Amino acid sequence: MGSTLIAADAAVERLATGATWSEGPLWLPAERVLRWSDIPGDRILEWDAADGSSRVHRAGVEFTNGRARWRDGVVQCSHGRRAVEFEKDGEVSILVDRFGDARLNSPNDVAVHPDGALWFTDPPYGIVQPNEGHPGVQEYGGCYVFRWADGELTPVVTDILRPNGLAFSPDASTLYVSDTSAALEDGPEHCIWAFRLVGHGATVVAVDQRRLAEISPGVPDGIAVDVDGRIWTSSASGVQVISPDGEVLERIAVPEVVGNLCFGGDENDELFITASTSLYRIRTATRGLV
Repeated sequence: MGSTLIAADAAVERLATGATWSEGPLWLPAERVLRWSDIPGDRILEWDAADGSSRVHRAGVEFTNGRARWRDGVVQCSHGRRAVEFEKDGEVSILVDRFGDARLNSPNDVAVHPDGALWFTDPPYGIVQPNEGHPGVQEYGGCYVFRWADGELTPVVTDILRPNGLAFSPDASTLYVSDTSAALEDGPEHCIWAFRLVGHGATVVAVDQRRLAEISPGVPDGIAVDVDGRIWTSSASGVQVISPDGEVLERIAVPEVVGNLCFGGDENDELFITASTSLYRIRTATRGLV
């Protein structure tokens, strides 16, 4: 019996290669382009659906990582600038790079809440891995999940060892955060946490923390949610699909270690996968939430 989550006769196909470590994929529907990062290569790359070609979008980008569509542009995380920044029409500006008087660690991934606020994770990878940023120290003493809106930065989750990927449930009542502290052997966790969100706007709090799923082999880095609330996560062996109750529903083998993923394509039913040196794609039987 075939998978109910993967399109009939679909297979993982490699679209582009030549990166060092691929991350931060984002589908740009107006351009029909998939944009992603080669973090150690300090480049932003693009794959064009019109002709299947790939190109360098920008180089010398200060080690960008996760990104999302926001306000007719792209918001993205910069390890090198220790900031969340905004790119529109070729211009890049910093949205936030400090928590009080302290610099952020190295913002890693970002998601847009339905109310327009930006939520992002802030582990230390860009300041402890020389090929992914610049050496530095953790100035505020933690690794938080933040909410940013209207110039105000609020910590929402403060007790995850290494928060990495993040996503919301379809009704935005649940926040999912991957914990990758096991990646550098500085912690035990390789799991996805789930939080119930209570309140609205700047007063929102994350409660009822539960371990949704432990991901093995490897760690759950980037995550995405489909329209039915399933969580699609990276792992060392490929992609895993988890139910909102934590059940593993599907495993998709990928030839390289997966760092991140996103939905895209004209019908939002294609799963784009950034894995080590390459960009891959497989057509699904569902659609992405965003």
